[in-house]
Amino acid sequence: MIDAKKIKELRDQTGLSFGHCKQALEEAGGDLTKAVELLRAKGESVAGKKADRTLGAGTVAVYLHNGGQIGAMLLLRSETDFVAKNAEFKTLAEDLAMQVAATAPENLETFLAEPFIKNPDSTVGEMVKAAVHKFGERIEVGQLARLDAQA
Repeated sequence: MIDAKKIKELRDQTGLSFGHCKQALEEAGGDLTKAVELLRAKGESVAGKKADRTLGAGTVAVYLHNGGQIGAMLLLRSETDFVAKNAEFKTLAEDLAMQVAATAPENLETFLAEPFIKNPDSTVGEMVKAAVHKFGERIEVGQLARLDAQA
């Protein structure tokens, strides 16, 4: 039997449901590191299965830094308004906009390959795939832009 504290720790680390975390820990024999890897692999599989679904909703996040000297905008797309209006989805979009302001990525592909600022063990792309797994629908970064008043 898996300890509830371990499940909570994995849930806090990944943001996934109690059930997903419990199942991953059971499959990993209670090893947190292995459970995280199992969840990542499953997230990639889920994302692949949803890749052909239509993106009909989303949210735009704006991040201003240094007293408005640097600004970033990011469009995070989803299939439905239900997910687009979710507080956790909006927080992810805001975190990704902050990442754009901080790293000034050259393009979308570079951005998705970057280590995620709030969790350097994962890339931005892996965080988006984890969101697909968590919310159960296709999610992707649609557009991003960064402006610098000092440039």
